[in-house]
Amino acid sequence: MKNFLKLTLLAAAAICLCSCDEDKTYEDPGLEVTPHNISGTWQLAEWNGTTLAEGSYVYIEFTRKDQLFTMYQNLDSFSARKLTGRYDITTDVELGAIIMGAYDYGIGDWGHRYIVSDLYEDTMVWTAQDDPTIVSVYKRCDEIPGEITGTGSEEE
Repeated sequence: MKNFLKLTLLAAAAICLCSCDEDKTYEDPGLEVTPHNISGTWQLAEWNGTTLAEGSYVYIEFTRKDQLFTMYQNLDSFSARKLTGRYDITTDVELGAIIMGAYDYGIGDWGHRYIVSDLYEDTMVWTAQDDPTIVSVYKRCDEIPGEITGTGSEEE
């Protein structure tokens, strides 16, 4: 009788464990959106579901300590345009992490506030808070190329 009771308990435990595993989803929630976790250099890889036209680029470098950014882009100019400023990250109970920024020299605020989602070591997704059709995918990179920043070595 003791063996029967032991086997019954083991079978019940095994059934519970199996049924619990089926209910669990093991989705990776990604990283928390903080100045520390977004610190570094990022390149815009996709905008609204398409890759940028050849030769077009946006690089943005986030500095954690002072929450500063430096951006190089050529989407609205023929050559590289450098923009600097400050950024801030807030949390909305319903939307999650929101990043916003202000440019230096009185240029103004970013055009949108962005909901940051799917932040991982090498990617993050921004969706404009006021227009969910505006979606940007950024990929982490080592640095902004020297030929863009003007610090690249010149060949002899």
